[in-house]
Amino acid sequence: MTATSPVLIDDELHQSLVRRWLAPRERDAHKGDFGPLLVIGGDAGYSGAALLAAETALRAGAGVTVVACAPATAAGLWLHRPELMARAVQDRAGLLPLLAMARVVVAGPGLGRGSWAQGLWPTVVEAGRLQVLDADGLNWLADNPQPHPARVLTPHPGEAARLLGCSVAAVQADRPAAVRSLQQRHGGVVILKGAGSLIADETRLWQCPAGNPGMATPGMGDVLSGLVGALLAQGLPLFEAAALAVSLHARAGDAVTAAQGERGLLASELWPALRVLLNPDVAR
Repeated sequence: MTATSPVLIDDELHQSLVRRWLAPRERDAHKGDFGPLLVIGGDAGYSGAALLAAETALRAGAGVTVVACAPATAAGLWLHRPELMARAVQDRAGLLPLLAMARVVVAGPGLGRGSWAQGLWPTVVEAGRLQVLDADGLNWLADNPQPHPARVLTPHPGEAARLLGCSVAAVQADRPAAVRSLQQRHGGVVILKGAGSLIADETRLWQCPAGNPGMATPGMGDVLSGLVGALLAQGLPLFEAAALAVSLHARAGDAVTAAQGERGLLASELWPALRVLLNPDVAR
């Protein structure tokens, strides 16, 4: 990757991605065409993160969507969002058949750092499918680094610092260099979140100018990881899925705060705006 300035995802580039990748679906499409997508997370006390990621995936067009969660949290997920398939997973043996059927794996939202996650992690990181790693998935990766060519990492500056073994100040001092280093070390595509989120693969470096400070709120990262996973499940290439997800996520946040203000924004409030952005062919 060269040290050139990032390419901005301006209106023209955003719209070109939308035209290329969000065309109307074929009339005979079915839910198996856009999944299965598997979210791994939701340890006891952390079910909200897994729910935000999985429900975002559904609302962004993923087909069959399964959540592999701790036994204590499965019932709550079923009750809140019956369209999800919540599967209580105790250990590696319970996770393996879900990994075998999944087209895309989103690992980390609400995964935690306890014994439940510790028992699952080696199996998660060895999975050969398309992957999105977020939240505690990134913390486990920092402790057990293993490159993967078909993975999207979504660190905020603190997680990026842990992955690189440096300070947050060092990451923020040269964000393009940090995201390049992350990509070179871990492979795949890296999204370095924050003001002006950066997206990098082996050769490309793009930056999203959209978004606002109101989006600095719990759950926004879970929504983004579910959105990336949904676009991967719908057939977008790794880099395009990451870049378009970042742009859609930021633009949805701008649309909501333009109408209601920045303070008090909830991550789930992006869903209606995302649906509009994901369906550009609908007359309004």
